[in-house]
Parts: sequence; C-alpha cells; structure tokens
Amino acid sequence: MIAQVRPSDLNAWLQQQAGATGPAVVLDVREPWELQTAAVTPGEGFELVAIPMNEIPARLSELDMDRPVACLCHHGARSQRVAMFLAQNGFAQVANIAGGIDAWSAERDAAVPRY
Repeated sequence: MIAQVRPSDLNAWLQQQAGATGPAVVLDVREPWELQTAAVTPGEGFELVAIPMNEIPARLSELDMDRPVACLCHHGARSQRVAMFLAQNGFAQVANIAGGIDAWSAERDAAVPRY
C-alpha cells in the first residue's frame, strides 16, 4: 500500500526517511504548463525533480531507488499511479502527496497559485 501524505504532514514523513542514501525526492509528475502555472519551492529535507507522468517509464533510470520518493501532481490521482508504478519497480520508500499541489497551496504554501 502506498503511504498517503498530506502536504502539511510532509516534514514528518521526510524526518521518518532520515538515514536514507541522500535527501528524499519530491517527484512532480505534472505537465510543463502546470509547472509554469504553480510550482513548489524546493525545501529543506527534499530535492525537487520534475518528470511528467507519461515520461516516467522512459526516464526511470534518472531516479535513485534507494532514496525516498514522494509523488506530486494536481490533486493526487496521477501521482498515486506513479507511486504505484515506482513501488512495482523496486522503489521501497514511496508516498503519494494526497491532494496534490492544490492541497500544497491550501496547507503548506499559500503563495503557490491554485488552478
């Protein structure tokens, strides 16, 4: 089962992942136009990586399966699918950011536009 992490609880999840080989990754799987509309500011404790959902299979080697990955999209459906795909491909520490960038704006950073 994929962990569901609300944006407001992301810091706690990141702390639980301490000791992994490198910082956790917030994997933004939205399309480029969405990233231009509303973007996450990289924070302490995680590296931000943007790969559109449809490109994940071809670009899987760009991700380190030994690092925790929290997937992010607009509302949480695409990121859930990507998280399940990662888990099926050997990634052990995977979470879905429930509510996506929309919840991120409401719970974590009001400066992020909602669309």
